[in-house]
Amino acid sequence: MTDQFNRKINYLRLAVTDRCNLRCSYCMPEKGLEWLNRSAIMSFEEMIRISDLLIRMGIDKIRITGGEPFLRKDIDLLLSGLSNNRLLNQISITTNGTLTEPFVGEFRKWKINSCNLSLDTLDRETFFSITKRDEFDSVISTMNRLLSEGIEVKINCVVMEKINIDSIADMVELTRNLPVSVRFIEEMPFNGDLKSFSGNFWNHLKILEHIRALYPEIRKTEDPAHSTAYHYSIPGHKGNIGIIAAYSRSFCGSCNRLRLRPDGGFQTCLYGNPVFNVKDMMRSGFSDEDITKFMINAVQLKEKDGWEAESMAKQGQSIFSSMATIGG
Repeated sequence: MTDQFNRKINYLRLAVTDRCNLRCSYCMPEKGLEWLNRSAIMSFEEMIRISDLLIRMGIDKIRITGGEPFLRKDIDLLLSGLSNNRLLNQISITTNGTLTEPFVGEFRKWKINSCNLSLDTLDRETFFSITKRDEFDSVISTMNRLLSEGIEVKINCVVMEKINIDSIADMVELTRNLPVSVRFIEEMPFNGDLKSFSGNFWNHLKILEHIRALYPEIRKTEDPAHSTAYHYSIPGHKGNIGIIAAYSRSFCGSCNRLRLRPDGGFQTCLYGNPVFNVKDMMRSGFSDEDITKFMINAVQLKEKDGWEAESMAKQGQSIFSSMATIGG
C-alpha cells in the first residue's frame, strides 16, 4: 500500500478511547473533556474488523493508543483478537502507566514487545503539577515491571517551557543504568485549550543544545527508517536518547502511518482532519470491499506533510482539539 508520494504505508495508530485518568496540561484542560458517549466509540469487534482489512492492505504494525488504553474495559479482548492475525507482525502500545502493570505479563503473548511510557519528569511534585494526579509511584512500578519482563521501554517526555526543563537532566541520567530510550518531544497544540499552549519555544534544536551542554560527549546515531525521532547515545549509558520534532515536523516526508480515532474517524495525518468515518460506514451496512475502496482512496490522497495537512484542515474547522481525541 503506497501513497501518491510512493511512501509505503504499513503502520496504524489505533486509539481505543478518548478517556484518560490524568490531566496532563499538554493534552487536555484540568477540568477534563466532554467524553464521547459509549455508543459513539467503536466496539472491539469493529476495531478488529477494520484492522484486519488494513492488515490485508499492507499494515503490519499497530500501535494501541488513547486516551489511556487501559481505561477501556476488557482491553485484553482487543489485544488478543488483534494478535490472532498472523499477518500482523507487531503490536505496540502507548500508555501513561498508571493501570498497565497487571497486564504486562501478557504482553509477549499479544505480540507486544515495545511499550511507550508517558513520563515527563522524575520529580514527584512536578509530576503532580503536570498530571494533577498522585500516580508517580504506579508509573515507576510499571516501568520496572516492563524492564523485568524484557519489554523494550521508550519514555515519552514532552518538553515544556517553565514546567519541566529542570527535569531534562534527570531524564537523561535515567539512561545511564537502564536500557531505556528517553524521547524528548516538542510540545504540540493538541491540548483541548489553545489558550494554554506555550508555543514551540523548546524545539528539537534547543532541546539538543541543552542536553549537549550537560553531556558534551553525546553523539548522533543512525535513525531507523520512518523514525519520528533523531537518535543519540552517550558513551557509558545503557540506554539512549531520542528527540522528536513533533511540532517542527521535520520527519514528515517519510511518514508511513494512518490513524483511527475512537469514534471511527479515519485520519491520514496527525495535523489533518478525519477523511471519513469507518464506524458510521460499518453501522450503515457498507461491505468490506466498499470500506477498503474508501481507505485506498484516502491513502492515495495522503498529504505530503503535516504543514500541508494543517493548512487543508484549517480551511474547514479547527483541528487543535485534544491529543486524547486524536490518539497521538
